[in-house]
Amino acid sequence: MTNSYLPILIMLFLAGALAAFFLGLNWILGRHQRNPAKLAPYESGVPLLDQNRKRVNVRFYQIAMLFILFDIEAAFLYPWAVIYRDATRTPNGLNWFVFGEMLVFILLLGVGYVYVWKKNAFDWK
Repeated sequence: MTNSYLPILIMLFLAGALAAFFLGLNWILGRHQRNPAKLAPYESGVPLLDQNRKRVNVRFYQIAMLFILFDIEAAFLYPWAVIYRDATRTPNGLNWFVFGEMLVFILLLGVGYVYVWKKNAFDWK
């Protein structure tokens, strides 16, 4: 069984070794100085107004992560809504398990939202 994976492992090892070799060669032979050509605008052609590496408020990242979290959680509602009608019909009648499961999901999402709101995580100051 492991004989079939041996060529793949050899290829991965050779690819990693070759990549390490070229990166090391670039580090040894390459120049390590900044010049005006390297500091020039690259993609849009617009010169920089200030430094690239300036500090960003942690609140920005916190609000962005909260937005992504609640946005992804809300995206789970769409597949549930699509299969709801078919998932609740059974030969014995209606099955309330799928509805109760989503009710618990929305309740937990609401509790998390209220918790974040009470901690003033949405306040931008």
